[in-house]
Amino acid sequence: MSVTNEQIKLLREKTNAGFMDCKKVLTETNGDMEKAVAELRKKGLAVAAKRAGKSTKEGCVESYIHLGGKIGVLVEINCETDFVARNEQFKAFVKDIAMQIAAANPLYLNPEDVPPTLVNKEKEIFAAQAGDKPANVLEKMLAGKLNKFYQEVCLMEQPYVKDDKITIKDYLNAVIAKIGENIVIRRFVRFQLGEEI
Repeated sequence: MSVTNEQIKLLREKTNAGFMDCKKVLTETNGDMEKAVAELRKKGLAVAAKRAGKSTKEGCVESYIHLGGKIGVLVEINCETDFVARNEQFKAFVKDIAMQIAAANPLYLNPEDVPPTLVNKEKEIFAAQAGDKPANVLEKMLAGKLNKFYQEVCLMEQPYVKDDKITIKDYLNAVIAKIGENIVIRRFVRFQLGEEI
């Protein structure tokens, strides 16, 4: 099947993948857009997994000030080389992450960063809300509620504010796949005027 430039353009807009990657995957999937998107995401995850062990000593610290100086964010994002640290796509990604932090106010980077005492406290609250449900139902409900809690408080699990169909983790993996280097969101801090620390 021949693939049209319109199909390639549409797939590129959806995934930010390269022209040839889009053309190849559309040909492989006989023009099925959903399958093509899924294939590109799988390839992106494979590239990200392969790059995960690489050392990230370069990168940048970005600041973002929002709402007339009422919210400020500092974020450190690392990559493997200074060449990528100067790359426009990397810089755009760093700015997007700073804006995400300002907008969504995550408290932690990953679920494993959440203190166990807080997780246990949330589990107790969820269990009390559930009442006298059977154990197997309660377990599924707790897992679902805990995932929702992580989506609210962990940056990597949050839906991306510019495209809520993907998480920040998905966005990071897509950027890693496109740039071809390991990228790590190292740390961040968010300040809000008048907020107690």
